[in-house]
Amino acid sequence: MTQTAVALAADAKAQIVDALNQSVAETAVTTMMAQNFHWNVTGMAFGPLHELFQQIYEDHFTAQDDLAERVKALDAHADGTLAGMLKRSKVTEHEGHATAEEMIAALQAAQETLASTLAGCGEIAAEHGDTLTEDLCIARGQTHEKFAWFLRSHLR
Repeated sequence: MTQTAVALAADAKAQIVDALNQSVAETAVTTMMAQNFHWNVTGMAFGPLHELFQQIYEDHFTAQDDLAERVKALDAHADGTLAGMLKRSKVTEHEGHATAEEMIAALQAAQETLASTLAGCGEIAAEHGDTLTEDLCIARGQTHEKFAWFLRSHLR
């Protein structure tokens, strides 16, 4: 049975919100990773990688807001602290210098992690009849799989 945010049971909301906050955290960490790489990429592929990394971080910045606003629509707290996001995220920061290839590989892995996290969040939402959250997660997961493909293509 399809449920709106206000009709969901408290335990269902808690599970969905936890999964959404996980998605927000990983999206935020990946946003900063892409922006860091955008600033620091060098080499023969500078132009296209600089543009791709910018496309990724701009997309992800908007996505963070969409995911966090869904948390708020579920009448819950959106965890927006950097420390909390870093602690919660399965995506880790990349510190120090990286080659263009290392940047691409790190972002590809982050995109695949995000796609998996969002698929899981969508499954939780579906179990509870929250089709609006499920739809958001499906759309975001598809975006992350597409970015993973773009990045993977650079490494082949």
